Amino acid sequence: MTRLRLRPRQSLVCRQAVELVTDYLEGALSQTQRRRFEAHLTRCPDCPEYLAQMRAVITLAGSITPDDMTPRMRGEFIRLYRRWRADEAHDSL
Repeated sequence: MTRLRLRPRQSLVCRQAVELVTDYLEGALSQTQRRRFEAHLTRCPDCPEYLAQMRAVITLAGSITPDDMTPRMRGEFIRLYRRWRADEAHDSL
């Protein structure tokens, strides 16, 4: 996972906030990064909605069972996972 480096006392822009959403939801931001992220959310009209959408996606994805998917969907997820694993192995070389 690539960590975004932030300069102290510099406001976040939306692009930076979007890059930090996953770490924020996982509780992986430093206290300073978390405060800056949350300060951005109070000023931005769009990022709070994006954060809410990401939470909804995580909730929905966590409720899917194999029985909810067609064989074609399962096959596509398996192909995507294998491609992702191959890319990860290639990137670590």
